[in-house]
Amino acid sequence: MEIEGLKAILIGGASGFARATAERIAAGGGKVAILDREQSAGAEVAAELSGSWHPTDVLDFDGIELVINEAVDALGGLDVAVNTAGGGKAGRTLGRNGPFNLDDFRAVIDLNLIGTFNTNRLCADHMADNDPNDDDERGILINTSSIAAFEGQVGQVAYTAAKAGIAGMTLTMARDLGTIGIRVNTIAPSLFATGLTAGVTEERAANLTKDAAFPRRLGRPDEYARLAIAMIENPMLNGDTIRLDAGTRFAPK
Repeated sequence: MEIEGLKAILIGGASGFARATAERIAAGGGKVAILDREQSAGAEVAAELSGSWHPTDVLDFDGIELVINEAVDALGGLDVAVNTAGGGKAGRTLGRNGPFNLDDFRAVIDLNLIGTFNTNRLCADHMADNDPNDDDERGILINTSSIAAFEGQVGQVAYTAAKAGIAGMTLTMARDLGTIGIRVNTIAPSLFATGLTAGVTEERAANLTKDAAFPRRLGRPDEYARLAIAMIENPMLNGDTIRLDAGTRFAPK
């Protein structure tokens, strides 16, 4: 799928991974719709990229359908959806204060796993209306897991479960949508300079990444974006969860 003329929705597009991906799509001649929380920098990012801005909350499972409809209307169609919305809450299965709070566990699952599936099913419905390109392709969904899905650390039980769910549904969803010509891929990053880690000191960053093979540093959002662009452009990338981790394997703690 060519970037020129591409129509893309970036969920979480006001910052981090999705913003970097939006920047590369816009630079390549594609159109972007930025979806993020009302209090984010989404309006500024959209203006900078000559895109459209659509405040939303992925936890508003019904309301986001209307927002996606508005974004697709603004784009004039939909070829790509990149979903980076997510987060976690630390806590052991059984801690000093008792069992992990079940409402907190559900909240992490809702934000990461249910939110991702919900946006995927809604975006796929729009992509199904596209005329196929020369590869009989109608669209691609790109989701965000984490290497915690495979070696979650102590206190990451909810986050691990959510991110493992995203990785686990990737191939099945690709098979579900394959007859329509919609591809599905997932990126599983290690520690990147986004969110809570964006402002850490060099000393702290060195400690966090000491177990990486190379490079031993925090990942950069544009490195996620470069992989996302490769997924868009290469039709043989489908049903895969690709680690983006500099050879990092999380230790138990």
